[in-house]
Amino acid sequence: MTLTLLFGLAISFLVTLVFAPFFIPLLHRLHFGQYIREEGPKSHQKKNGTPTMGGLIFLVGLLAGILVMGLKYHMTTQDTYMLLFVTFGFGFIGLLDDFIKITMKRNMGLTSKQKMAAQIVIALAFWFIMTRYDYSTYLSFPGTHFMINLQWFYPLLVLFLLIGVPNATNLTDGMDGLLTGLSVIAFGAYAIIAWFSMNLGVAVFATTLLGALLGFLIFNAHPARVFMGDTGSLALGGALAGMAILTNTELLLAVIGGVFAIETLSVIIQVISFKSTGRRIFKMSPIHHHFELSGWSEWKVVTVFWLVGLMLALIGIYLKVGMAS
Repeated sequence: MTLTLLFGLAISFLVTLVFAPFFIPLLHRLHFGQYIREEGPKSHQKKNGTPTMGGLIFLVGLLAGILVMGLKYHMTTQDTYMLLFVTFGFGFIGLLDDFIKITMKRNMGLTSKQKMAAQIVIALAFWFIMTRYDYSTYLSFPGTHFMINLQWFYPLLVLFLLIGVPNATNLTDGMDGLLTGLSVIAFGAYAIIAWFSMNLGVAVFATTLLGALLGFLIFNAHPARVFMGDTGSLALGGALAGMAILTNTELLLAVIGGVFAIETLSVIIQVISFKSTGRRIFKMSPIHHHFELSGWSEWKVVTVFWLVGLMLALIGIYLKVGMAS
């Protein structure tokens, strides 16, 4: 089974690697370039016009890998297709957002209300599918055997995760390769967790997406030749939240995706502080911009954040796999 999973990873990696050099020039010809907001770091202005919507690249790689794993090896399950639904559902929301930004030549795509409404629809659809089958409503506490049945409160947790996590990954996507690298780490952790938990459907999806992201990172690492855009960042958040729900690791996600949580908290803290006192805690939020404006190079910020993400992922794997054995 392990070799077959690695084959799925290799397929998605190769498809992404082959597709990207064809798709990136197409984005250039269509003038689908990123609009860099003026209030952002001045060093980022040189990135203005870099092709965006690159999330489509690894989504194509993911889809190709899943089709091979399903049609040839019959290793996909209901969980795999639920994750495919939520990933492409949030990816479509991001695609609309990116398209509006590009065509209108502004940093604002869908309004916050439009985006929230669309996310709620996808989240409710995901929950509706769960209710048709015998999915657990128990909440597990990392590193312990303690569980609590949330019953009718569980749908609220599903909504919270499927709305909160994509927005957290979206906030994290602010530097070359930052979100892609952190996602490689997070989905790698979930591939291991799913494998040890004998959840084949999630393991197939996680390893296949991991391969696609590794291929995309070659083009997205500093200096980025393409940005994933909201198409990619929202899709990755949907996939990550879906995996946490289907593996009953909702609380553990706060550890494995700890950097995403920190990025989101930095924005919340900054907003609350400015509105209540008129003062900013950070030079700029999300927090990766604070370190950049403090004199760190972009590559240093990204590598340090990757290392923090890796350490948190290893802790998460230990809490779920190591302490259970």
